[in-house]
Amino acid sequence: VVRRRLLQRYEHQPFISCLAGFYSCRWKRYQRERTEPGKCCCKMRECMFFPLLVGAFCLSLVFLYMCSEAKNDYNNFDWYNYVNLGFWFLWSLVLLIVAAISFMYIALLLVLATCLLAEGQQLYLHWSHKIGTLLVLGLSIAALFVVSVLWREQWQTVRLSFQITAPYLHIGAIALMVLLSWPVALHAIRADKKVVRVIIVAPYLAILLFLFLIPLGMYSPCIREMGTLGPKPALIGHRGAPMLAPENTEMSFQKTIEHGGDGLETDVTISYDGVPFLMHDSTLRRTTNIKEVCPNDTAKNAAFFSWDTLQELNAGMWFLKDKPFACMGSLSRADEDQAMNQSVYTLSNFLRLADSQNKLVIFDLYRPPEKHPYRNLWINRTLEVILNEARIKPHLVLWLENYMRSFVQSVAPGFQQTKGTKAPVEDLLMDNIVKLNLAYTEMSSEDIRKYAEANITTNLYVVNEPWLYSLAWCSGAHSVTTNAVHMLKNLSQPLFLMTPQQYNVMWILTDLTSLLLISLVFAL
Repeated sequence: VVRRRLLQRYEHQPFISCLAGFYSCRWKRYQRERTEPGKCCCKMRECMFFPLLVGAFCLSLVFLYMCSEAKNDYNNFDWYNYVNLGFWFLWSLVLLIVAAISFMYIALLLVLATCLLAEGQQLYLHWSHKIGTLLVLGLSIAALFVVSVLWREQWQTVRLSFQITAPYLHIGAIALMVLLSWPVALHAIRADKKVVRVIIVAPYLAILLFLFLIPLGMYSPCIREMGTLGPKPALIGHRGAPMLAPENTEMSFQKTIEHGGDGLETDVTISYDGVPFLMHDSTLRRTTNIKEVCPNDTAKNAAFFSWDTLQELNAGMWFLKDKPFACMGSLSRADEDQAMNQSVYTLSNFLRLADSQNKLVIFDLYRPPEKHPYRNLWINRTLEVILNEARIKPHLVLWLENYMRSFVQSVAPGFQQTKGTKAPVEDLLMDNIVKLNLAYTEMSSEDIRKYAEANITTNLYVVNEPWLYSLAWCSGAHSVTTNAVHMLKNLSQPLFLMTPQQYNVMWILTDLTSLLLISLVFAL
């Protein structure tokens, strides 16, 4: 009888051994303690640390969500770091990996803790995990603070993303509450005091009620009546197709045309001898081989180079070396050879290409720096190229530059006057504005509809991710500037689209099903 009792007492428990081993580094049974009925699930020190674990989970989740939804602007983030550090690297990918690892680590600890509680074991988090938790907590706080200071507009991106992801996040949160109902019910039943039971159950029920009612305050333009969705927004290639070819080169614009883009966007700088050419950066370091050709002039403003020097530069090898986008994929051998032989592209050739394919063009026109011969003649010189050299059809030009707009309208009345900021409709009509070119963070279905009623269309930039393009579509945007024409062209409908009736049914069924399951757990 004694032997049988000893065998029962020390019978092997592999599941609990694994849980306690990974969470507490207590692999042997005699090192563990069960939670006695009416007692706390852990000692006071562990009770004080557990909220830090939960806090680290919440903040690392926010950090990971922000990083994943900020994917649309990864290239801008990497470019910002390039300007400050002087070399190109995919820092955005590193940030995403760090956020994912931090979240998975803390999530695993919480899953282990929940399972141990469900098995009636006392919690004891090993000191190494406590250090890890504090590191993740500190990293998440520091990262979110830096984002709030240096990259504040990303919170607007996160806010917009909720208009697409909120229904799915709601279902996920409800499912998590159903899973948590088992340890909550178990410890509430084991508690010998009514006050303790209330302390355990009340917060759980309050959070559950909050989640049940969240859909009442949710808004998404993609929840709409059948048949009210507008046409698919036109696609304007941002510097061409920079995921497929070196930006602002002939190959890049050809790729946009091949994949069915409706327009081309670029950046125009004027050389020292008056030749408008395509270049986004103020220097030639990032997108040319200026370091090999003129090593002493790498920091020199691009506008101070003559066209004879510019046309000798290679504008494609950097693309194969730096791979500016994490999701570029591999190029064919023919595309690699073509990319390696790209040169700086002139505005006149760019306009001729667009005109031959009947594509819209829009460009940022950079005023030359001081002491430049064309400092005060930049508008005139650009108009001369457009009207006299390229002879593009005027209605294909979306004129964005606000300086000397009245003069431009008098010289080229056929241009589609475009403004880069929101303004009252009356002011826009007075300036003959027919299109707004806005950052996607300014997206508002109400404003887009208001401008459309006055025959003013809206273009949003830079929209790369399918979820963001879907939101722009549902919001009524007429076109978007994108780095990913080849991907967005294949999108036949928004990623998330349902009628209010369908959403209400999904919401009610989710709440009722979860309520039934939670009630069964507490009853059993």
